[in-house]
Amino acid sequence: MELFNSNALVECIRDAIRSELKSISKEQNNTSYTPQKEESLLTKKEMAEELDISLVTLTDWMKKGLPYQRLHSRIYFRKEDVFSSMKKFSK
Repeated sequence: MELFNSNALVECIRDAIRSELKSISKEQNNTSYTPQKEESLLTKKEMAEELDISLVTLTDWMKKGLPYQRLHSRIYFRKEDVFSSMKKFSK
């Protein structure tokens, strides 16, 4: 003797899953999730190309305060930091 109908059980599980998925979907829509853009570091060569200047000029600007980061023996730039720094100097 079968105590429960297997089709009814399957439908019950499907309804529960649908309900949970709708609930999760509503929660995600209500939270203002904005993924942070990934900011990459630029090498000296890449930064010079971005600014359309020579490596010598870039080195001079670094001596005058252009922001950069040193990781081990290499130098890297955050594009956003460089451009915001340049805006301050141009005012």
